[in-house]
Amino acid sequence: MFQSKLSGFQERIRKYAFCILSSRIGLALVLVTAAAQMAHAQGGGPSPADTAVTDLDFYLGQALQNSPLLKDYHNQVLIGEVDSQLVRASYRPQVNGNSTNIYAPSIHGWGYDQAISNGGNFTTVAAVTKTLVGREHLDAQYETIRLQNQGRDNSAKVSEQDLKKSITAQYIITYGDLQQLTFNRDIYDLLQKESTLLKDLTEKNVYRQTDYLAFLVTLKQEALLLQELTIQYRNDHGTLNYLCGIVDTAATALQAPGIELQSLPDVTRSVFFRQFHLDSLTLRNSRSLIDFSYRPKANLYADAGYSSSLMYEPYKNFGVSFGVTLSVPIYDGHQRKMQYSKLDIAERTRSGYKDFFTRQYSQQIAQLSQQLKATEDLIGQINDQVHYSQTLIEVNGKLLETGDAKIADYILALNNYLNAKNLLTQNNITRLQIINQINYWNR
Repeated sequence: MFQSKLSGFQERIRKYAFCILSSRIGLALVLVTAAAQMAHAQGGGPSPADTAVTDLDFYLGQALQNSPLLKDYHNQVLIGEVDSQLVRASYRPQVNGNSTNIYAPSIHGWGYDQAISNGGNFTTVAAVTKTLVGREHLDAQYETIRLQNQGRDNSAKVSEQDLKKSITAQYIITYGDLQQLTFNRDIYDLLQKESTLLKDLTEKNVYRQTDYLAFLVTLKQEALLLQELTIQYRNDHGTLNYLCGIVDTAATALQAPGIELQSLPDVTRSVFFRQFHLDSLTLRNSRSLIDFSYRPKANLYADAGYSSSLMYEPYKNFGVSFGVTLSVPIYDGHQRKMQYSKLDIAERTRSGYKDFFTRQYSQQIAQLSQQLKATEDLIGQINDQVHYSQTLIEVNGKLLETGDAKIADYILALNNYLNAKNLLTQNNITRLQIINQINYWNR
């Protein structure tokens, strides 16, 4: 009798405990579902159904269009064209109107010596001057400006490559965030689907309630991770807009970058090497300008107008004058030789930078190519691991429906699948970044 009462009392305690635990499980499920809904409501990442889709070309075009640095280089080239016109104009005849009027009175014998001042001097003339310069000298000055413009144009091309590289790198990062976000959203949807089934099986005592609580913890963690990935994606997308000069805080869905490995030109014909060639031409042209500066210089002069001291028949003092000035360098303390020495030092410096760049270029391309091959080999192995993990999840999922698998085994298989997929995404992003670094040198 006592034993039967005790058994009935224990049964009532178990039912009471089950009710309490069931209510806590239900509350946990409600909290998890609410957290997930909040993640979606706060922006669970872009969805192709309701979000605009943009690609890499769009952001590259915006960045190139909005870049103030590229506009600056373009304007500098235009300024160089004006400089050429200024050089040409400076060697044309220069016409000026000059007027000098001096009166030197003598009062009671006080004043300047009349033999010197003539009592005054009044001159108003139109003067024409022209510097005589050889065609070769003029061409050398034009060559200076032309080389400067070519250097600016080459710098603009290098800056364009820098901009494309940085925009592409940020696009790849943001696209990787989107891949992670999409994958984890799919995982969360799968867990929600399994949650309803496992709850029913737990209420039927097929699974222990503690196992089901462990599953809910995993579901909650996935919901939090979904929120974290959403924040990361929006931040990186905002950085992408910032780099491109786009004023927009909305996140769009990104297409796959579609980056392919491009063939590289010979290093000596690339824009990165061209600057060394331009520097060599500039030094050679500077030597020519030094030589021209030591040649004789001649200037022609002519004027016409009125010049008089007003001492005698001032109305007849209208006339003209013309002449030539000649300057011949004789001795300047061997400055020409010193300037040659400066150019020789600059040439050695240029040659050193060129050789070092060539070695660095070869080493970097070889290292990146090696890293790309290793990454692609690793991706192949990870793909196999993802396939095995996905198969294991599918098998465990079917066994869960019949109660023939442990929830802990399902969670373990799910974690292995998550780790493999995350590793695959990271290495795919790494591969794209390596290709982006190699393609940087393709111009």
